[in-house]
Parts: sequence; C-alpha cells; structure tokens
Amino acid sequence: MSPEPSARRSRVVMVEPALTQLTKLTANETHRLDRAIVALSVNPGLGTEVPGTLLRDYADEIDGVRVVYYVTALQTITIVAYVEA
Repeated sequence: MSPEPSARRSRVVMVEPALTQLTKLTANETHRLDRAIVALSVNPGLGTEVPGTLLRDYADEIDGVRVVYYVTALQTITIVAYVEA
C-alpha cells in the first residue's frame, strides 16, 4: 500500500517591498522568517483576515515574525507583501 500524498504547497512569491525588507534581515531573522513562510505555503489560511481587504496577517509570537500576504483565488500562489522579523 502506498503512502497518502502530502498536501500540495502553494508557491510563495515576494513582491518588491518584501524583497527589500528581506535584504535588511540578519541570517537568524531570515531563518525564522523562512519557517513562517514554509508554514504559510502548507496552510495559507493560517493568518487572520485584514478587514476590508484581501490581505491576511500572520504573526508568529514564538519566532517573532510577521508576514502580510494574500492568496490567489485557487490558493496556488501566496504573495507576500510585507515581512518583519
């Protein structure tokens, strides 16, 4: 019997402001942020909805990171607009 296939991850894309913020992070901050982005790619619904927008806000208090993002209609691409670590 073959194992069940794992859930499909969404592709994560960062827009220019997030990429600029990323270049200012230390290696440790980038590592913590990477864990949050992997979690969002597996479950794009983790963040809370920002009222009146398509944006979602994900904050991981343990790792001290925040990601503002939105997910395409088919949930195949998660677009990151803002990062903070």
